[in-house]
Amino acid sequence: MAYDEHLADRINQILEEKKIHYLSKKMMGGLLYMVDDKMFLGIHFDKKKNTDLLMVRIGEEASEEALKLEGCHPMDFTGRPMRGYVFADPDGYDLDEQLEKWIEYCQAFNPFAKSSKKKK
Repeated sequence: MAYDEHLADRINQILEEKKIHYLSKKMMGGLLYMVDDKMFLGIHFDKKKNTDLLMVRIGEEASEEALKLEGCHPMDFTGRPMRGYVFADPDGYDLDEQLEKWIEYCQAFNPFAKSSKKKK
């Protein structure tokens, strides 16, 4: 199953309202948002849970606080959580205010994030 297009539309709308310039890329059945050539957030379909997860890049400090929020858990693809990233379950981004908060977390961390190395 592909990612939730309605969630993508909600994210697009918030990013545009906040005048955040972004690029979205379809990757591995999901959707990734890039801001300033850096991974910002994404939509990942979790086959085990049969639901979309919001992948957010918020840095290590904010991750510790975010993990206390409803529906938030470490981002873990390989059995080892990725530092500075978390997943939010639908309960954690269902309301527009919740989704906006995740985007604000990403926006606050983005200036400090390192961009990925360009492939030649």
